[in-house]
Amino acid sequence: MTEAADPSRDRLKHHFAQRVIHQARQILEVWQRLQQSEWSATDMAELIEANRRLLRFAERFEQAEHTQLATAIDLALLDVEANRGQLSSALITDLNRLMQRLSRTGLRHGDRLEQTALPPLRKPIYLALQDHERSERLARQLEFFGLSAQSFASIEAFHMTMAERLPAAVVMDVDFGGAGQGLKLATRMQEGLEQKLPLLFFSHHETDTPTRLAAVRAGGEEFLTGTLEASSLLEKIEILTRVAQYAPYKVLIIDDSRAQATHTERLLNGAGIVTRTLLDPIKTMSELADFQPDLIILDMYMPACTGTELAKVIRHNDRYVSVPIIYLSAEDDLDKQLDAMSEGGDDFLTKPIKARHLITTVRNRAARARNLKARMVRDSLTGLYNHTHILQLLEDSSFRARRENKPLSFAMLDIDHFKRVNDSHGHPMGDRVIKSLALFLKQRLRKTDYIGRYGGEEFAVVMPDTDLADAHGLLDEIRQRFAEIHYPAQPVDLFCTFSAGVVEIAEDDDALMMASQADEALYRAKKAGRNQVHGLAERVAASPSTKHPQPDTV
Repeated sequence: MTEAADPSRDRLKHHFAQRVIHQARQILEVWQRLQQSEWSATDMAELIEANRRLLRFAERFEQAEHTQLATAIDLALLDVEANRGQLSSALITDLNRLMQRLSRTGLRHGDRLEQTALPPLRKPIYLALQDHERSERLARQLEFFGLSAQSFASIEAFHMTMAERLPAAVVMDVDFGGAGQGLKLATRMQEGLEQKLPLLFFSHHETDTPTRLAAVRAGGEEFLTGTLEASSLLEKIEILTRVAQYAPYKVLIIDDSRAQATHTERLLNGAGIVTRTLLDPIKTMSELADFQPDLIILDMYMPACTGTELAKVIRHNDRYVSVPIIYLSAEDDLDKQLDAMSEGGDDFLTKPIKARHLITTVRNRAARARNLKARMVRDSLTGLYNHTHILQLLEDSSFRARRENKPLSFAMLDIDHFKRVNDSHGHPMGDRVIKSLALFLKQRLRKTDYIGRYGGEEFAVVMPDTDLADAHGLLDEIRQRFAEIHYPAQPVDLFCTFSAGVVEIAEDDDALMMASQADEALYRAKKAGRNQVHGLAERVAASPSTKHPQPDTV
């Protein structure tokens, strides 16, 4: 037997790869934890040491991509040290870009064997649900999507396992073990723990305020009712355990005083918040379109215009109507502050301001704004971006692609014979297929790709920094894998496929042109027999029998 065919050698390579991957995971956990407070010398030392362990492991086990990333992260951290330990927006952006690359290691089509995907969690999820059979099914579904999950039939079994190993998070039925017993169990579970466990409560029925209040007091961070679906639960767990990709808050500072703006930048950068300063308020709208901030800090008195006038101009644009505006000014007249807030502002901070006050206010406002925006721009059934927002993201991405001279691909997908699914198996089955494809796309595309529900059974995918050949290959791989999923039904199980059209941006293309071309390519895929991917102007051929390398991980 040759060395290449030796299964024990492949297993050993996989084991070494997992060692590297777990160390990469630790770096990401440290990085995400740093976003909760101002950076300190201790935090920096912890991140440097974790990254250097990754570099040692990656070099020892010959993991080329992790070696390259760890080296680049080390250089970026040295730049922070060279800047007297102070962060800047450029350094935060560089580090976050590297962390994003680290978080999606192995998720690109055609990666080598040793570049397996980062495990979502090192600890399991515990499911304590009243319906144990449902809990078992849910655990299997979560494992299919890469989470380690364990369900429990009794309070005793839960206690025994908790004594052996703490989980990454707990999904607790409020009535697990009896009416209201889940709430009591959760309270006891958290007692004595130095760091509270992420906890999600569930109830089959709508609950009253006292029950929800008890859930909050027990440490519940989410409360779900009705039916638990693997896709929605997976997203909640990712948020609870902070495995969802972290993106720093972005703040636009508009102030005619460079000294004041620099001071504000330094305070926010020190907390891992990316900033951009604008000294000329007349350029605000173009800067907003380019930077897309989560929050705006606005001076009250500037030579070109007042802060309240500028706030009105910003609010005239529907796209920025929900972006928080915080006035930061030396104005201490309460009536004038209230007048300013009535003119499009959300808060008023008075100079001089303590760093913690400013950072906490910015973080809280930006977090709520992101949460609200996520609800406004997402489809309620799938959690994907809605039709309007996916086109807006395509427009933004095409602008950046042209400016940076990088490739951009856009795809439209449509579930084949979907009307037949609804007619034969009912709309609940149709919804199940739609949600299944949505989750499938989220699991197999990069975190930097944008996925939307275009309408009905149609989906859209924006793929930055991806050329037509790579986009086509990846979507065709997903198409083949999706066709293997079966849905239990009578008299026989149901299988579904999808067709797709994909295009790459050309020099003069805008978002609407790309959408039209992708729709045309999708039409050709349907006309050619469905269950295939077509590229613009047949630059890439496709058919159901096209073979592509299998990805190493699913």
